[in-house]
Amino acid sequence: MNLQNRIAILIKLGEYLESNSPEWEAVKQNAFAKNPWFTDEFVEIAKNNIVQYFLNSQLLENWCAHYSIPNEPKKLKNIGIVMAGNIPMVGFHDFLSVFISGHKQTIKLSSKDDVLLKHIINKMTSWDIEIKNLVIVADQLKQCDAYIATGNNQSAGYFETYFGKYPNIIRKNRTSVAVLDGSETETELLELSQDVHLYFGLGCRNVSKIYVPEDYDFVPLLRAFDNFNALGYHHKFRNNYDYQLSICLINSIPYMTNDCTILLESKLVHAPISVLYYEYYSKSENPIDKLTNQDELQCIIGKNQLPFGKSQVPGLFDYADDVDTIQFLSQL
Repeated sequence: MNLQNRIAILIKLGEYLESNSPEWEAVKQNAFAKNPWFTDEFVEIAKNNIVQYFLNSQLLENWCAHYSIPNEPKKLKNIGIVMAGNIPMVGFHDFLSVFISGHKQTIKLSSKDDVLLKHIINKMTSWDIEIKNLVIVADQLKQCDAYIATGNNQSAGYFETYFGKYPNIIRKNRTSVAVLDGSETETELLELSQDVHLYFGLGCRNVSKIYVPEDYDFVPLLRAFDNFNALGYHHKFRNNYDYQLSICLINSIPYMTNDCTILLESKLVHAPISVLYYEYYSKSENPIDKLTNQDELQCIIGKNQLPFGKSQVPGLFDYADDVDTIQFLSQL
């Protein structure tokens, strides 16, 4: 399968996903039944972002041209991929990168997200049987030439043990933060609310902490967060919120809330579900200088940084952990 054929298949996939066929609607229902975090709304947002920012013909052509991706790889490699499942189709970019490069891939899907991606792979195979030899879903990854594994800090240790002697990309826990100066408009705060709340805040690109000036007024921010109050009716999210709130009450921890999101002052950056950490900075400080743990950060949102509302709309060149997947594959 040459490069133009691969691009053509991807364009066809985008058209299929955009059509919202009854078949796709049924797949979404199955995904939600298996993983209640995959609500119809959030699966649709993930799908629309994939269609708009990944499966666009001009964007794909530019992406391939940037790396001078050949029609076929000089030597076909089998890439083992361990996919995460924290948000819908979070592993799609890895799948896309290996597929566009022309290499074979053996994928171990997350048990949390083994409906949507499996359907996409099966759909593509039904259009071109040759994909059956290029994309394989397996329970175990054996006889691979290189590995791309996404997990947490604990699983990364296991990945190092098993995959360390092979070329690899091993990803650990990451999160995102936002820097505010108090001059944000209502629109910017609403966009920040999306950065915080999309996918229930489960993604590494979700903002889990904000840095604010010492005299910051939190009221407009909490009002903007009301836009996602419906999350409070989701039973799994509500259980997390009630648990975190009870900890604050029992331990007399100062907090702010709009009955959906709990704001806590903390030096930490990784916040639990339903919690947003904040930290003050003084007028004499550059808040960026406070980000001493940037190796834990996926995105920094704010003025002169990634714009508000853009954390969960990565493009083809936005690689997880800032490791260029295509460059990695081209060097095998």
